[in-house]
Amino acid sequence: MTQTFTIRRQVEFNHCDPAGIVFYPRYFEMISALMERFFADAIGTGWAQMGRLEGAMGTPMGDIQVRFHAPSRLEDWLDLSLHLSAIGGASATFQLRCECAGELRFTGEATVIYASLGASKATRWPDEMRVAMTRYLSSADQS
Repeated sequence: MTQTFTIRRQVEFNHCDPAGIVFYPRYFEMISALMERFFADAIGTGWAQMGRLEGAMGTPMGDIQVRFHAPSRLEDWLDLSLHLSAIGGASATFQLRCECAGELRFTGEATVIYASLGASKATRWPDEMRVAMTRYLSSADQS
């Protein structure tokens, strides 16, 4: 069974445009927070720890696509979640979802690359991280 990783965030004033609706670039900040918490909390290797690894490792975004379904407003509580749809040698593709009280706000897909930031070179996922990440891999994609 696929595990889903979820965080909960309340829409704050700084996320909104003058109409009190989330300004779409702020969703990308929330997605970044979701990814950061995923690696730290679910995988056990946060971005600070990756930065201390030999070669200063990181997970830069290789591709991201988002489809907005409904607006979010000031003080809404958002449930942002992800699971993996694919894990390659040095990349991972995540399915993204954001809901508020069961109403879909956005869906998306993001691919990150595990890379040496100093050398700007993709590197194979460490075995411990890969094993931890497979718990979040869609069952349909584990064939």
